[in-house]
Amino acid sequence: MIPCVPVTPDGLIAPGWGRARRVAVVSAAGGQIGAWDEFDVGWDRLHDEGSEGSHHARVARFLIDHHVDVVVVGHMGPGMTRMLTTMGIRVVLQAQGDACAAVLTALGPAG
Repeated sequence: MIPCVPVTPDGLIAPGWGRARRVAVVSAAGGQIGAWDEFDVGWDRLHDEGSEGSHHARVARFLIDHHVDVVVVGHMGPGMTRMLTTMGIRVVLQAQGDACAAVLTALGPAG
């Protein structure tokens, strides 16, 4: 599984997805984190540049490029949720607190 989660500088779940400044792409197996790579995506700044479709495409391209199959997040708009679900990416909403713990919880023991 390769989850992606929006993160704050202090390792917490950032409040939203489409306006995330930074995300972590995680490799996880057997209920443990393998690698934790953080990326400054700047979606907070880029969100209102261009159309909603171009922003969704930007997010989709990042997820495809990083082979993400799960997004763990506190909040996500319905349009983005629909797009990710259509892409076959599982969306786990209402995550909060420590980002690493939230990813492990979302993946479950077999993660």
